[in-house]
Amino acid sequence: MDIDLKVRLGRLDFRNPVLVASGTFGYAREMADLVDFQQLGGIVPKTVTSASRPGNLPPRTVETPSGLLNAIGLDNDGIDHFLEHHLPYLTSLPTAIIGNVAGKTEDDFVELAQKMGQAKGMAGVELNLSCPNVSGGTDFATDPAITKRIVDRCRAVCPHPLIAKLTPNIANIVPIAKAAADGGADAVSLANTFLGMAVDWRRQKPVLGNITGGLSGPAIKPLVLRIVWQVAKANILPIIAVGGIATLDDVMEFLVTGASAIQIGTANFYDPTASVRIVDGLPAAVASLGAGSVREIVGTLKRQA
Repeated sequence: MDIDLKVRLGRLDFRNPVLVASGTFGYAREMADLVDFQQLGGIVPKTVTSASRPGNLPPRTVETPSGLLNAIGLDNDGIDHFLEHHLPYLTSLPTAIIGNVAGKTEDDFVELAQKMGQAKGMAGVELNLSCPNVSGGTDFATDPAITKRIVDRCRAVCPHPLIAKLTPNIANIVPIAKAAADGGADAVSLANTFLGMAVDWRRQKPVLGNITGGLSGPAIKPLVLRIVWQVAKANILPIIAVGGIATLDDVMEFLVTGASAIQIGTANFYDPTASVRIVDGLPAAVASLGAGSVREIVGTLKRQA
């Protein structure tokens, strides 16, 4: 039995639901010797900002039990360098490319979206409304009015499909997802990292140079599953799940919970080939549920008897 792995999220079409997350896959060149890009549903390269950023003071990462704290601080060379140097290579690859942008201000987001919108070859743009590692980075995705306004303004200047990447550092994410939909987003990414910190008690100092950072990895998967379930129940927008996904079982859990696609993040650091193995195993997993396509199993979670 041939299993159809194709998924559609609004105007976004992917050959399969397995994407790689921004900030964990570089600009793809770094992975060229390890990953067959043609097997991926898509690539979300590292976040870019209006101007170049040096990032935060080191140390920038620290391992935690079943997770990783990072405070990179959006280290990048800026949008113009990305468009000139990285995008031509990215758009030559045999998979969908989703640009990722983060602004210091609302106007920054609009400028970035406009420049991305003028570029050819991208499948869409992910608006990083929720980076916890920069000052004010989570503010944009904690207020529904601000979220709606930014997405709406970006929608007006960018013809590409828009994905709103939201923060989990909020009591109720559903109104934020609704605001993104009202602003014209095609999908939401759920979710960015959880704000946390690590302490060296012997030195009586925080471990990270930024003091706080974003927690990712297997430790956050149950929390992100809950967030995906909440937004899926509200039937707002197609969902791309990201957070703690490292195995085929993880992917299947998110799909039946209501995500139409997923992004693999932290796992890329310690197992760059995880995404390809997951794609290889996906047809058999879908068939085991008696389905002929990924689309048939999305949101099929049952209540406990």
